[in-house]
Amino acid sequence: MRRAALLGNPDTKRTQYLQQAAKETGLPLAFVDWKEWRDGLSKLLRQDAPDGILLKIDPPLWESCILGELDGLAGSYQLQLQEIGQMAESYGIEFFNHPAAITALLDKGACKETLAHAGLPVTELLAKNIPDRMPKFAQDKAAVCPTIHNAAQLLELMQRSNISQVFIKPVHGSGAAGVSAFRWQHRSGKMALYTCAMEHPQMGLANTKRLRRFSDTDTVLRLLDQLLGMGCILERWHAKAQYQGYSYDLRAVVQDGRLDYLLARLSKGPITNLQLNNRPLDIDALELPASIVDAVTDLCLKALALYPGLTSAGIDILLEQGSLRPRIIEMNGQGDLIYQDIYRQNTIYRHQAEILKQQKRETKKNV
Repeated sequence: MRRAALLGNPDTKRTQYLQQAAKETGLPLAFVDWKEWRDGLSKLLRQDAPDGILLKIDPPLWESCILGELDGLAGSYQLQLQEIGQMAESYGIEFFNHPAAITALLDKGACKETLAHAGLPVTELLAKNIPDRMPKFAQDKAAVCPTIHNAAQLLELMQRSNISQVFIKPVHGSGAAGVSAFRWQHRSGKMALYTCAMEHPQMGLANTKRLRRFSDTDTVLRLLDQLLGMGCILERWHAKAQYQGYSYDLRAVVQDGRLDYLLARLSKGPITNLQLNNRPLDIDALELPASIVDAVTDLCLKALALYPGLTSAGIDILLEQGSLRPRIIEMNGQGDLIYQDIYRQNTIYRHQAEILKQQKRETKKNV
């Protein structure tokens, strides 16, 4: 019988609460530390799981705050995932989320293009920049979308498209690292840039995890040049639904064909990530019509189904101001950590433990 295992980081909330859920559901769960993942997986397969393993992969810890290092870190992670995927057939590994599916969702631009091509509503991709230093397979995906490299090209695109506000996001990364919102009044020339990025005198842009607003034109253009010089996407900035003076969007976690959790993220500014001390709110408090919740659920499940081998995903959803029409902002193949859940019912990780138990039973039947 295959053994369930977690490849992750010790003493993190992800690890602790999945281990707790596994214990409560009666699932023996082995652990492999990312710091020694090759030796750890080999030892587990050789000594404790000769029939193979069912592996859940959590993301490695990225401790750098330098935004210019995101592409290199992501490239290294993609190569690790590729190597783990290649081990599957030789060593009897099955996956909770397949490495290929996780990899596909690491690229925000490619993911958005996949969703849009399938006819799912998204916050539209306007342009992207894939630098030469990024892996070749990432560069190849840039050809289908217009590219911009600096502030002058951004302003020209916005003026040509009659757009006054956009989001700029690193192709890779999470937790609002490098995410910026830019507003420009074409006639007056006034600009505003909302970002957590700050200039470091030696290392370029750094993520401060604190949102700031810049309005000095020279400063804004200099920051834009640096942001657009990295691997990034340009995304249409839609007005979000409002609740008691806050803008909000939704984080959904869908797993194995089921919506497990739906949380509102409220902010006085344009960026709602909870890592920026924005306000979480239970979905019931919004008193959304059942038809809207059903539409969000249906959209998330359709998105999940587009990626073979993907059992679980965190999906950010924008509700348009007024109509409440849902649009997918982005997907994350490892976006299952919701503090409001783990400190209450631990619904998400309990369901993961149940899925892994079921996969073990099905594997045993097939042996």
